[in-house]
Amino acid sequence: MNSTYDVVVIGGGPAGIIGATTAAALGAKVALIDKSSDLGGAGANTGTAPSKTLRETALALSGAKSRELYGVDLSLRRETTVADFLRHERRVKAGLNARILQRLISSKADVYVGTGSFLDDHAVAVYQEQASKIALRSTNVLIATGSSPFHPPTFRFEMPGVYDSDTILNLDRMPESLAIVGAGVIGSEYASTFAALGVRVHLIEGRDTLLPFLDSEISRTLAVAMERTGVQFHWKNRVLACSKSDGGQLMLSLSSGDQLSVDAILVAAGRKSNVEKLNLTAAGITASDRGLIPVDEHFRTQAPSIYAAGDVIGFPALASTSMQQARIAMKHAVGSEITPGSFRLLPTGIYTIPEVGTIGETEESLRTKGVDYLVGRGAYQDTARGRIIGDQHGFLKLLFRRADMKLLGVHMIGEQATDLVHIGMMAMLSDSAATIFEEACFNVPTLGELYTLAALDAASNMGVRAPRNGEPA
Repeated sequence: MNSTYDVVVIGGGPAGIIGATTAAALGAKVALIDKSSDLGGAGANTGTAPSKTLRETALALSGAKSRELYGVDLSLRRETTVADFLRHERRVKAGLNARILQRLISSKADVYVGTGSFLDDHAVAVYQEQASKIALRSTNVLIATGSSPFHPPTFRFEMPGVYDSDTILNLDRMPESLAIVGAGVIGSEYASTFAALGVRVHLIEGRDTLLPFLDSEISRTLAVAMERTGVQFHWKNRVLACSKSDGGQLMLSLSSGDQLSVDAILVAAGRKSNVEKLNLTAAGITASDRGLIPVDEHFRTQAPSIYAAGDVIGFPALASTSMQQARIAMKHAVGSEITPGSFRLLPTGIYTIPEVGTIGETEESLRTKGVDYLVGRGAYQDTARGRIIGDQHGFLKLLFRRADMKLLGVHMIGEQATDLVHIGMMAMLSDSAATIFEEACFNVPTLGELYTLAALDAASNMGVRAPRNGEPA
């Protein structure tokens, strides 16, 4: 069987789904290839949605919010089972799978379940069950195969109790203690989730800073908040050996000389792009050691007819950015107009406890660039809504260019931070200054009021000199 398409998409995760539906909406004949009939990739099945659902479940089952609000423990008075923990996650995953499939059906895209492999830069073979093969020819191809957890040789992943960020969802029991190797976004999110459920969490990190791409004030605040919930950090450390004791405990030997004995281990040591089965050389594409594919500003690879988006091209590897990359790639592929600067601002949402939302410049980046700036802060406890929800430590931080008070960066930690950061994003996309927040009328009580407080705080700091590069903030 041979078929011809305008666009063939390899991978049915967030980037692939958006790439396929975008191209189809623009009139292209589209095929999508995925190895699983459960579409959605890591976004729906093992990563984005499942891990965030687990976070909300942990908050509910632990009674963390009720303790903060009322000073009493309203959590379940029995041992939490894995079934309790994962029931909602599985329901959310099933709903997302069904919605994604319906979206593809509505777009009239053809879906092939199988493994895609290049025959040349305009042809893709689909290998299905019973070794059957379908050859698809296409004007353009989008690679959106995502990534998988990287497995360092130090760990034997076949050993019971050793998990990666995909298999952690297959827990057969709730551990009393958990070591997490790697304090990146995934490691930090899971550390917060398990700590909220009362698990003793050890977070092992080779650096001495948590999530160093964040504004340093946010990074420090998050580390303190996680320690407050019971996460024990092992900074500037790495695992030298992993073994099992006679009693069944997992033993970790750290570079510091410390020994840890835990019930389970989650290795969150980065990810590797899923390119092994693509036969990239047949298409004239070369990937890095971890499978990263280089692309240009239109997300086009070394082969002009082939595009790539999502985890397979590297940082920031978020579901939101992956979808936007695929949207831009497919618009370029079919000759549709692309709004200038549509990719210049990308928000980051980190679902730790507390959660973090951020976009734009940090204090560190502004000092490096020599930009004279002002800082404005708004504390949750200075708003009625912040006091109602009991968030005692959250705050919003806005960075303005002193010369014209134009908003350059938004950094937030606390309840709903991943949602509220978008208010600042829209102001930045419209090149707005501080006055937009001073004059805006936010409902009371809401956390949107934080923007007014932060803008007024920045205005009051007009006479304060910002730190220069090399000076502490």
